[in-house]
Amino acid sequence: QVQLGESGGGMVQAGGSLSLSCVASGRPLSTYTMGWFRQAPGQEREFVGAITQSGATTNYAASVRGRFLISRDNAKNTMYLQMTTLKPEDTAVYYCAASPFTTPLPYHGGYDYWGQGTQVTVSS
Repeated sequence: QVQLGESGGGMVQAGGSLSLSCVASGRPLSTYTMGWFRQAPGQEREFVGAITQSGATTNYAASVRGRFLISRDNAKNTMYLQMTTLKPEDTAVYYCAASPFTTPLPYHGGYDYWGQGTQVTVSS
């Protein structure tokens, strides 16, 4: 079983940038396809993006495509989410998740393991 921990959240002004990290322990990160999700108050958890085990393929939600970039360093057991041109509507708790599937699935039911989340707040 893998344990996941996110870091890097904080507050930033609209138009700014922020980078999140997700560190895996217990099992190698390379075992899993990894995803980022977010949940704003009163809303359902939504898909942000995902990356295959090798990092060769990524999949992004339309709302973040072109602004967010997912990468991973399996040697460091770490996945990253670089967020640019942030908007107030990007405000949410961001979660990383691990999936046993090889396809970067865009729904949370495809992921078995979750981190505790990190808050990102974008002010206007």
